[in-house]
Amino acid sequence: MLTPYVPILILLALATGFSLVSLGLSDLLGRLRPSIGKSTAYECGMQVEGSARLRLSIHFYLVAVLFILFDVESLLLVPWAVAARSFQEAGVGPLVLAEVAGFVGVLGLGLAWVWKKGGLDWDR
Repeated sequence: MLTPYVPILILLALATGFSLVSLGLSDLLGRLRPSIGKSTAYECGMQVEGSARLRLSIHFYLVAVLFILFDVESLLLVPWAVAARSFQEAGVGPLVLAEVAGFVGVLGLGLAWVWKKGGLDWDR
């Protein structure tokens, strides 16, 4: 009953054993040489200035979320554009076009609302 899975289980056991032995040997045989240079943060060769706990304006996050939202929603239009001809040939072209028009309309309303609220004004 489990005979077809025996080679997979053997391979899984060998891979797990190899990874554990490799990690163990590197931990035992590896030399630790701590230094000041290794423990500093690497920032493009520049010295670190200030704290990493910088407070950013909530506007930065709003713009980032809006970018992701509209970017992902615009990517949803790509499969429709690719399959538009097959929809037309299947006879459901007008129905799909109406659905996509509704989708783009909701996107447009969302963009207009964000624009009216000032969410796209970068320097405020």
